[in-house]
Amino acid sequence: MKVSEDVLRVLDAAEIAGSQVRLVGTLDRKLYERVNKVLEAAGGKWSRKERAHVFDEAPGDVIDRTILTGEVVAPQDFGFFETPEMLADEAIAEAALEPHHIVLEPSAGTGRIARPASRIAQVDCVEFQPKNARKLFEGKFARKITVGDFLSIPPAREYDRVLMNPPFGRQDDIRHVLHALKFVKPGGLLVGIMSAGVRFRSNRMSVEFRDRVVSCGGRFKDIPDGAFKESGTMVSTTLVIIPC
Repeated sequence: MKVSEDVLRVLDAAEIAGSQVRLVGTLDRKLYERVNKVLEAAGGKWSRKERAHVFDEAPGDVIDRTILTGEVVAPQDFGFFETPEMLADEAIAEAALEPHHIVLEPSAGTGRIARPASRIAQVDCVEFQPKNARKLFEGKFARKITVGDFLSIPPAREYDRVLMNPPFGRQDDIRHVLHALKFVKPGGLLVGIMSAGVRFRSNRMSVEFRDRVVSCGGRFKDIPDGAFKESGTMVSTTLVIIPC
């Protein structure tokens, strides 16, 4: 079930407490009906007594998944999805790699971005999951591979480019991109694949991130719907390009 952006904005602003979702503000009837339809499809039932939609379980995850994908979807892990080849090529093209560049791919997975990037420049990788890291070691295309949580790695401004497809769940993509910016040399560039929600969500983290992108002279670039279908998810994405 596809969900329009105006409905996603309403869901993003909703108050979630326990098993209840309470809509904020006054909605016109047609918009409310569409929001109600989405909440019911996600498992919520309107309670006149509570003046909220009540779910059998805590609804935070299902609301987050809906905002991430633009659909009411079944539960799944939004922590790791391989970067489709087309998107990897597009990110590399936006980065304008040159042979003298040193590149970082945090949350490298099995190297869908790092491998083709290594044909142009030197690439370092960080990967949290040991089974993915083993494939990076076996590939022998990275200059250096660090196994661990990228967010726990102390930053050092030693990279000309950062290319990344971070985890999206619970706005981890914003946290990862902000941390990754601390690794980019002055005059360098970060190119990242992010959840499309970062462009319209109204919470403080999203608003401040958009302001940060603008203040750096960065921009967002549309990615077609369904770009990650081959990787097993319909999550809606955008490309962010941030000069440093």
